[in-house]
Amino acid sequence: MKQSFYDLTYADLATVVSEHNFNSAVAGTLFNWYYKKKQSTPCHSKISRHAAAFFDQHYDFSLPEIDTVYESKKDRAVKFLFKLKDGHKVETVLIPFNNKYSICLSSQVGCAMNCSFCYTGEQGLKRNLATSEIVGQFLQAWRWLASNRPGEERILNIVFMGQGEPLHNFDAVKTACEIFLSQHGASVGVQKITISTAGYIPGLKRWSQEIPGVNLALSLHSPVTEKRSELIPINQKYPLHEVLTYIESIPLGKKQFVTYEYILIAGFNDSPEDAKQLGTMLAGKRAYINLIPFNTFPGSRYATPDRDSVEKFKEILDAFKIPTLIRGTKGDDVLAACGQLNSTNQTIFQAQ
Repeated sequence: MKQSFYDLTYADLATVVSEHNFNSAVAGTLFNWYYKKKQSTPCHSKISRHAAAFFDQHYDFSLPEIDTVYESKKDRAVKFLFKLKDGHKVETVLIPFNNKYSICLSSQVGCAMNCSFCYTGEQGLKRNLATSEIVGQFLQAWRWLASNRPGEERILNIVFMGQGEPLHNFDAVKTACEIFLSQHGASVGVQKITISTAGYIPGLKRWSQEIPGVNLALSLHSPVTEKRSELIPINQKYPLHEVLTYIESIPLGKKQFVTYEYILIAGFNDSPEDAKQLGTMLAGKRAYINLIPFNTFPGSRYATPDRDSVEKFKEILDAFKIPTLIRGTKGDDVLAACGQLNSTNQTIFQAQ
């Protein structure tokens, strides 16, 4: 079986080029062709016929197949259902803002974290995605925009907040980030990539030495041990106080903050006392809080709080001088909002 070209970092590709005595410029030419220009046709320009034939023969340039596209009628968010070579499927979301897009990437087929507020958790973990399957989501979404919304192919932010726990698939996610950041290819800015985690400590231990300076977001959701353990079961194995200790040891850039995500669930973690405990926990840290009103999904036992409760929760956090944003819901009419992804339940969605 051929190795996927999209599993190679620029350094990996340069090594292949050197080992086969091709012109050193071939690595830059190929990265530019497939990542900066995002071409789908073979690159036979500015490289020798011998080099072109070698890569055609030894590397696979195929990408995940777009199975189904769901476009929100409310806000133009786009959800892609990708079909992988082994038949598994994953979902990816384009989130529009100011004539640009953020892309929410999946890192696993399903997820092992079993978070109770997340539809993906009901799938269980099927397998990790390869780097090529992660990078492929980005490239295929860009190409879809170029074909279906010409002039709008501006994906400025990449967030690893789709299906899966990114730090549970550390190596593939790390390599994908290196590819996105490469100046020879996509050239995504380091501040434009965010990796979210439920608090998977084995990955956090590796972060400082191995993750190339991108942003970190923690799914916090409650400062109360019992509540967080219900929402995020791995809290019992990796308790929040230990997670925060590792996060605080991560060096941050001058304008860099850690984003703390907080799902607000009616009658569960949205009280003034919850807000005060959260503010006390994060006061004085280089923290930024995203408040996310719970997005319902089929079979969920939780409810969305009213707007007044959300605003009051934010007001309490404002008193602690912590920058706090209420995240607007997008794509919920096609189950594309935060916590709604589930690539095995398309029939449930279509039946609604």
